[in-house]
Amino acid sequence: MATELTWLGHNAWSFCASGFTVLLDPFLDDNPVASVRADAVEAHFILVSHGHFDHIADAEKIARRTGATVISSFEICQWLGSKGVQTTHAMNIGGSYRFPFGRVKMTIAHHTSMLPDGSCGGAAAGFLVYLPEGNVYFACDTGLFYDMKLLGDEGIALAALPIGDNFTMGPEDALRAVKLLNPRRVVPIHRNTWPLIAQDAAAWARRVRDETSAEPVVLEPGGRIVL
Repeated sequence: MATELTWLGHNAWSFCASGFTVLLDPFLDDNPVASVRADAVEAHFILVSHGHFDHIADAEKIARRTGATVISSFEICQWLGSKGVQTTHAMNIGGSYRFPFGRVKMTIAHHTSMLPDGSCGGAAAGFLVYLPEGNVYFACDTGLFYDMKLLGDEGIALAALPIGDNFTMGPEDALRAVKLLNPRRVVPIHRNTWPLIAQDAAAWARRVRDETSAEPVVLEPGGRIVL
């Protein structure tokens, strides 16, 4: 069965692969645009890119309820463990590991990572997930960096890129990121959660279509895409 990914809003995703449900950056209950609340999602694994509230907010309670394994930086895994999360898998930038749902590489992200209580969250990260139908790159919160070209050399079926500006890449740099990554398809995320990061995703998609070989896919929260 083909892998189906659901954008839950902001940088939150859910996907099923090889019979396992994976969440990314579950920020749901306090997310004004989220398509689902934290008590309604299931997970076997939870990927957390960094420690900011709008990415980690619901990870602890979902992990405690479901027994999911949290995959994140060493510092975030230690922090969640101190709060009663039973199972974590710590990684660091450049490392990869084969999980039951697929191999995951933790990638560079140019961003900060303080946890909600002021603790150090280690290095912010993105994730390259290797799946049978193709590789998915979740850039998460980041600015543009030229090493995206090296990630593109891995062959990317789908890239999820922030376009919101202010805290992450804006539309111009995200377009440059598409040219470096050369994915088959690209989804603009981390946008329109609040007025500060409001963007015209349809206009950006037109530029992607006109200026690159990638197929842009504009989703609304709750929208799905199949690899």
